[in-house]
Amino acid sequence: MGAPMHCFVYASQRKPDTYLWLGRRDDFSPLPDSLTQMLGELRLVLEVELNDQRKLPQEDAQQVMAHLREQGWHLQLPPQQTLAAANHLAYKSAPQDRSRDR
Repeated sequence: MGAPMHCFVYASQRKPDTYLWLGRRDDFSPLPDSLTQMLGELRLVLEVELNDQRKLPQEDAQQVMAHLREQGWHLQLPPQQTLAAANHLAYKSAPQDRSRDR
């Protein structure tokens, strides 16, 4: 089991229901410039202690902690805009390869 991690969660004022998780309060230095521009102004909304057993409503605590350790930040998108959903929609709209059906 990993050590507990103190986290700071910021809400994007530009993107509704989009949150940025950081391991250090107000330390935006690990963020790529493109992400900073996309999120716009950020407002601190939550300070939380994460551990491997913590249940979060929209995110997996272990994944959040891994992202914080590896890259210094974690981006929480609105549920309908998750990467899995985007990939699913892209797959459904892609033309199907019918050559296998012959």
